[in-house]
Amino acid sequence: MCGRYANARRDDELARRFRVAELVGEDLGPSWNVAPTQDVRVVLERVEAEQAQRQLRTVRWGLVPSWAKDPKIGSRMINARVETLTEKPSFRRAAARRRLIVPMDGYFEWQAPESGKGRKTPYYLTSPDGAALAAAGLYELWRDPGKTDEDPDRWLWSMTVITTDATDTLGHIHDRSPLLLPDDVWDDWLDPGLTESDDVDALIRAIPEPHLQPVEVSPAVGNVRNNRPSLIDPVTPST
Repeated sequence: MCGRYANARRDDELARRFRVAELVGEDLGPSWNVAPTQDVRVVLERVEAEQAQRQLRTVRWGLVPSWAKDPKIGSRMINARVETLTEKPSFRRAAARRRLIVPMDGYFEWQAPESGKGRKTPYYLTSPDGAALAAAGLYELWRDPGKTDEDPDRWLWSMTVITTDATDTLGHIHDRSPLLLPDDVWDDWLDPGLTESDDVDALIRAIPEPHLQPVEVSPAVGNVRNNRPSLIDPVTPST
């Protein structure tokens, strides 16, 4: 699963990197320990005046389907498995029409000890060249029945990170990883005109495996209250 990540880049850098045309909402500032249920910045495209507009927008991590009775379900829907993305009722409509990119500097995974006993070891996985990662995700809009039509907060925007089988150097750390998009796939992934499930599945199958650099980091990242640059610094590997 993907349950923690870092994003210390400011809006202006993300806008350049992901070719964003419109900034929606305030810059959230850097975070080295982004956790589920928090507000995060994402890249998506919305059709306005019959033209797709690429936005950098704030949403909540933890997808709340439009049919949900309340937003609490979001805490259980932080990830969506790519294998059932276009089939599962919770995700298939969003997979067809509401795809996004989650910018990440890198993400954290915990490796279980070979013995199966003892504390798990946290790793930070990032691009060897330092480029921002583009994790695939989905978003939904949920109408809060307790708010009036005039309330600007009546719509909750939420998202989930898509996960896939971990391969290459990642598989020995954790069996799942975020689905990471190379630059040349971004336009197709965000295209609101791509709505057929078969086409979405074909696009996913064409995504190559990532080649990331795993670094052992401090167990302090396990506490969401810790949020500082040193969380991504390497530590001496355990022996």
